[in-house]
Amino acid sequence: MDIRQFFFKNRSYTPIPLVLLLLFFSKPYQPIIYFGFILLAIGELGRIWANSYAGGRTRTTKVGASKLCTSGPFAYLRNPLYLGNMIIYLGIVLIAGGSTVWFMLCITLLFFIIQYLLIVSLEQETLTKLFDKEYLTYCKNVPALIPRLTPWKLATKQEPLCFKKVLKSEKSTLLNILLILILIFIRAQISAI
Repeated sequence: MDIRQFFFKNRSYTPIPLVLLLLFFSKPYQPIIYFGFILLAIGELGRIWANSYAGGRTRTTKVGASKLCTSGPFAYLRNPLYLGNMIIYLGIVLIAGGSTVWFMLCITLLFFIIQYLLIVSLEQETLTKLFDKEYLTYCKNVPALIPRLTPWKLATKQEPLCFKKVLKSEKSTLLNILLILILIFIRAQISAI
């Protein structure tokens, strides 16, 4: 199996060892916990915005798409969900705190950069086969992970989904974030005893 395929198919589960490491070293302390919540909120709002255009189509274990989404945040960068995930996890690292917080920030960033470079290369290969010149033009004009300052002028015009549908699509991510936060604070209470 192509390692890129493994990471794509299991992208919801690959951060689990990272989360366990965070929990082990976690010791939340202020004021960085506030910065962590700010990052977490920014990352999740970015994901909600992206899901309002891409919808549940992104929740798949098979690479591909029925149509190319270039509206909303996809007019600024090709992978807003991945950027949102990275920001969320960096926020979680800050919330977890501990004596290794700066080391864990580096490890988390490195992990997601490697994972998403692998996944993005697989997606690019697949989407080039599916959409050919349309996708190549999109790639030339819209960066993968660092947003443009202005939206791409040739982005498709599409109405975002209603908030209820977006929330339904984002439910598992929100529940995972909540579970991780609960575990961090349980760990902090146990450490305090």
